[in-house]
Amino acid sequence: MEANGQGRSARKHQAILEAATAVFLEKGYGGTSMDDIARLAAVSKQTVYKHFSDKETLFTEIILATTSGLDDMINLVADVSADAETLEESLIRLARGLLTAFTEPQVLKLRRLIIATAEQFPSLGSAWYEKGFERGIATLATVFQRLADHGVLRIDDALQAAHHFSGLLLWIPVNEAMFTGRCRRTEEELAHYASAGVRTFLTAYR
Repeated sequence: MEANGQGRSARKHQAILEAATAVFLEKGYGGTSMDDIARLAAVSKQTVYKHFSDKETLFTEIILATTSGLDDMINLVADVSADAETLEESLIRLARGLLTAFTEPQVLKLRRLIIATAEQFPSLGSAWYEKGFERGIATLATVFQRLADHGVLRIDDALQAAHHFSGLLLWIPVNEAMFTGRCRRTEEELAHYASAGVRTFLTAYR
């Protein structure tokens, strides 16, 4: 009986998290109420407060939980081959993966939400940046340093090279999406940004 109770509690907890994520992304932090979350999760407001003491606690858990979704991306970065003959192909494959991930509509909405609340919750924004984007850049820098050690790339500052690589890929599509709200990208567009970014990167670093 106790196990069944724990199972129901866990399901309600997950339902609240999923509902809160949807509402926060749609309405922003200020526009979201615990009533909205309870209604979408199909639980009482008292149940929401039983699992989360207040809206800020719930918001914090949701934002930080999204950093675990970057693990697949980290693995993609770490999988780059040190083979000089297939380097361009390998980097383009990585570039396509990064572009696909970072231009997903929900990822862009999350990015807007974190930026919008950065002044209100500076420590939360910093934590997400460190566990998310900064971790990905650090992994990319490690890969580039490995490629430099194998003589495949010519790099003095691997961390700067990692920032250059991500900037070449993401600057145009992500900024356009952030300012215009245009989230969907065609496969042709992603392929163009990937190949153009990689060619420019290799011109500077190979």
